[in-house]
Amino acid sequence: MRAVAETHHLTTSTVSQQIAALARETAMQLIEPDGRRVRLTPAGQRLADHAVTILAAVDSARLDLDPDAEPAGTVRVGGFATGIRVSLLPIVADLAERHPKVEFVISEYEPIEAFALLTNDDLDLALTYDYNLAPASPGPVLEAAALWSVQWGLAVPANCAIRDTDIAAYADQAWIVNSRNTADEDAVRTLASLAGFTPRIAHEIDSLDLVEDLIVAGYGVGLLPIDRPTNPGVTVLPLSEPEVVLTGYAVTRRGRSTWPPLRVALDRMRPPPGQPLPRPDWPRPEAG
Repeated sequence: MRAVAETHHLTTSTVSQQIAALARETAMQLIEPDGRRVRLTPAGQRLADHAVTILAAVDSARLDLDPDAEPAGTVRVGGFATGIRVSLLPIVADLAERHPKVEFVISEYEPIEAFALLTNDDLDLALTYDYNLAPASPGPVLEAAALWSVQWGLAVPANCAIRDTDIAAYADQAWIVNSRNTADEDAVRTLASLAGFTPRIAHEIDSLDLVEDLIVAGYGVGLLPIDRPTNPGVTVLPLSEPEVVLTGYAVTRRGRSTWPPLRVALDRMRPPPGQPLPRPDWPRPEAG
């Protein structure tokens, strides 16, 4: 209670009185003791979930009634490095000029981490991804909008004697996958299973640049985007059926996307309705 009061510049007594008033209005117990602290009851958590949508709708209504009102607020964004680079950073400067009262706080998370933070209302926007061979499951309280997609291929040393696009030719190779998310490994294992072998997962790396370094040094092979600029010592081969496609998403809590500060960002990120998903614009060789 003290932490809430300090965050909102209120007294602890005021916070307690407001929660008590909510409890009377809902006829439900909203908090319960948890040692020397308090926590939300299941009813309190459900009310908090509704509050996210309600407050977003209130802000949207204010903007609708006053079209000249300037969107204002801090958008908490969490996502994987490539998603932040490709989808968010190119528009941040322009948004800052157009909407100076909108700020962004950016943190790096893998999809599973971001989904949990969104569900707990610790993020406003998550930039996530999945593979067609390893679909993600955001959860019932979240909604996802596809932003872009890119085909991935098999990355091998440029001087590799094997140049086959059939993944079965690499059954004896060590494999490199992501360390903080299972999607890469799931996609590799699915490809290998369809080709009739079990891959030897030897290295778990988040940075795409470091994946390239390991490949050049002969430590294994892995999946990389086909049209992304790479180290001259790495060759990315297109795979024969099935192809591997990674899709990037903007994920929000249901009902939250109308919140004006978040909406101005989403409107810039999302492709026009009815158009195919674009390929990402790779600004430079990058990690993540």
